[in-house]
Amino acid sequence: MPNQNKSLQIFTKNKGLQQIYEYIIFAEIIINSNNNDKMKKKLILFSFLVPMALMAQNVQMHYDFGKGREYVTTTLEMFKTDKWGNTFFFVDYDYNLSSKKQVSSSYMEIARCISFGKTSPLSAHVEYNGGLGAFSSGSAYSINNAYLLGLDYGWHDKSFTKFLNFKVLYKNIIGKTDASFQLTGVWNLNFYKNKLTLSGFADLWREDNNFGLNNDTKFVFITEPQFWYNVTPNLSLGSEIEIASNFAGIKGVKVCPTLAAKWNF
Repeated sequence: MPNQNKSLQIFTKNKGLQQIYEYIIFAEIIINSNNNDKMKKKLILFSFLVPMALMAQNVQMHYDFGKGREYVTTTLEMFKTDKWGNTFFFVDYDYNLSSKKQVSSSYMEIARCISFGKTSPLSAHVEYNGGLGAFSSGSAYSINNAYLLGLDYGWHDKSFTKFLNFKVLYKNIIGKTDASFQLTGVWNLNFYKNKLTLSGFADLWREDNNFGLNNDTKFVFITEPQFWYNVTPNLSLGSEIEIASNFAGIKGVKVCPTLAAKWNF
């Protein structure tokens, strides 16, 4: 990957972003490989996930009460600003494999916003989504890679404790919908001397899904508002409510509330 690293360095001049880019390429190689050695794959993925975990700003644990779910999800999350803009990523792990509740799937999103200027609310936005999962039988699957590019309009206060963002994005879902769009709203609002935080996102995008004979859908919607009571600067307790339509193989609307805890590093 030397040429990829060199081109990214010229583009961003940011060593941290180069490392994240390398991790994405590494993960894609693992996901798309035909290597049947399960132990070797696990060791390689572990070496990939540890650096991502070390870069995380917070870790969340959610117990999902949604119908047919009833399992734990952990999330590693980071949002960091710099003089060029900001970087955001999260990695989700679902623990729903067999009766032992081992990791059944992992999904990540990483996005970079490059500001048009110090006083401009507009940024160029580039993003990657992807993941992989496993079945109890031992077989595995990958979640379609998606690449997004577009514009971000943002508002925030000086401390970044309150912000609102709206994104208009072109979306390419590899092997499925190659000319799509996505509209995204993101919010983070702190109240009562930072004791209460309301955060989350809402996504609407075009994606062709088939749920049976003459039962096609073309749009997906998902929102995940979070409600946190900040017990200390490090520990938060609260809930997330996932509301989705035509998402993850389920037609129509599904609501999945969680009970959650978050640790801020």
